[in-house]
Amino acid sequence: MTTEFISLTYPNDATELSPRPGAALDPAFLRRYSRALDEGGFDYTLLPYHSSSFDPFVQAAAISQHTSHLRTIVALRPNTVYPTVAAKALATLDQLSGGRAVVHVIAGGDTAEQAREGDFLDKDERYDRAEEYVRILKRAWESPEPFDFEGRHYRFEGFSNAVRPVNGTIPVSVGGSSDAAYRVGGRLGDIFGLWGEPLKETKEQIDRVHAEAAAAGRTDRPRIWVTFRPIVAETDELAWQKAHRILDALQGNTSRGDLVKGPGGPAPENVGSQRLLDIAARGEVHDRALWYPTVTATGARGASTALVGSPETIADSIVDYVELGADLISIRGYDNLNDAIDYGRYVLPLVRAKLAERELVGAR
Repeated sequence: MTTEFISLTYPNDATELSPRPGAALDPAFLRRYSRALDEGGFDYTLLPYHSSSFDPFVQAAAISQHTSHLRTIVALRPNTVYPTVAAKALATLDQLSGGRAVVHVIAGGDTAEQAREGDFLDKDERYDRAEEYVRILKRAWESPEPFDFEGRHYRFEGFSNAVRPVNGTIPVSVGGSSDAAYRVGGRLGDIFGLWGEPLKETKEQIDRVHAEAAAAGRTDRPRIWVTFRPIVAETDELAWQKAHRILDALQGNTSRGDLVKGPGGPAPENVGSQRLLDIAARGEVHDRALWYPTVTATGARGASTALVGSPETIADSIVDYVELGADLISIRGYDNLNDAIDYGRYVLPLVRAKLAERELVGAR
């Protein structure tokens, strides 16, 4: 299957390097940014979720009207929207966008963050609930007949959904690095999301997801999504200089409290962040250009591993992951709009050209 690219949507021009806590949503920026992704060759953009963030459904609807092919990935926590309501909302978005809706189901990796919106389940229970949630979504989209459901977390009778997706269903993404995440994603995910780890560790995670899919009796496999924060410049030397300037800014912002706490803050609960910090402790640079000081500077809160180098080096690094089994590559930088434009101009075309050349050689 063709390799595709994902970005992340930002509601205004604030960045991790120049944070503006409390900044309002800027419709003009959202329009400009989404069009830059669309015109730059990105295939998807993720609408993230946080208890205090702007609503991803509303932003996705707006983006769908500003773009022609960009697909929106709505991040959704099961505790925030009842699954039958989410099924209708996502199908409505799908119709509005001409079949361009995707959903990323987040079980929840931070107990305090979950509690802010009334969720007090433990981690295993959250994944059990996420599994029920995904099953209900898929059934609601695929079944023309009313159906009942009775599980540990949801129960209803005679639900009938008249709001159907354009293509009969909507892709569901699941992510994580725990046994529970591999199990739920392997069983039910159309896409499985990973943070950027070295090639060896990434291959081990891909194998785990595929093994869970096989154990569930699937004849297909979830597509693998891997996320990086490329720092790109004209040459490798200039890129490394830029990387250290970015690191200085991140460390300054975390020390002032403008960003989430770095090494001095509480240890993250989720396995993905713990894995990133463990890898960071083994060394700063892994494989071709995978750089980990950005992980330690931010305490591994979220996707934080960088790829550093020229467009050629970044493209070669991405191709390494594609050859490993990654179908979807998420890249987002630190100067949000300008980095997205640069990726569209210099990185995406180069990756696609390298992959096309490999296909051509393989076909001979």
